[in-house]
Amino acid sequence: MPTDPLIDLLTLFERHGDRHYGEAVSQLDHALQCAACATADKAPDSLVAAALLHDVGHLLEADKIEEGSPPAEDFQHELVAADMLSRLFGPEVVQPISLHVAAKRYLCAVEPGYLDGLSEASRHSLHLQGGPFTADQARQFETLPHWRDAVRLRRYDDEGKRADAHCPPMASYAPMLEALRV
Repeated sequence: MPTDPLIDLLTLFERHGDRHYGEAVSQLDHALQCAACATADKAPDSLVAAALLHDVGHLLEADKIEEGSPPAEDFQHELVAADMLSRLFGPEVVQPISLHVAAKRYLCAVEPGYLDGLSEASRHSLHLQGGPFTADQARQFETLPHWRDAVRLRRYDDEGKRADAHCPPMASYAPMLEALRV
């Protein structure tokens, strides 16, 4: 009997959401904090969903990453997530997710002090992901559809790493995710 892909997605958080990859918070806590940041920013539901799901590629690749440590190589979790999520959601959800790593590289190139504000784990992954963009790469990034939402998502990603945050539970987002399904 086939399963519901949205239920399978939410089950990933139940199965692997307690994992840590070099940050002070679990993957589940990070997802919920990012979604709460997007909600507080009055982002559209599509961007709230992207904030909630942007790191699901880490959960899909959980067996390749040692618990408690930042990854030793770039598994391109943003592309893994986008591939899986494109079966459930439209480009307004998927594209910011696929570009959120590029958005970090972009912000490091165009915003003075951004790199200095990154967590240690984010700096580590930045190195694995190719480092800050060149000026030409930054200009190219600005031509991509959904690049602005990817930058907003990246800022939620940076904010969603507080060990003491209290957020709505994953189940509270299920109706929104269902409404966004394609």
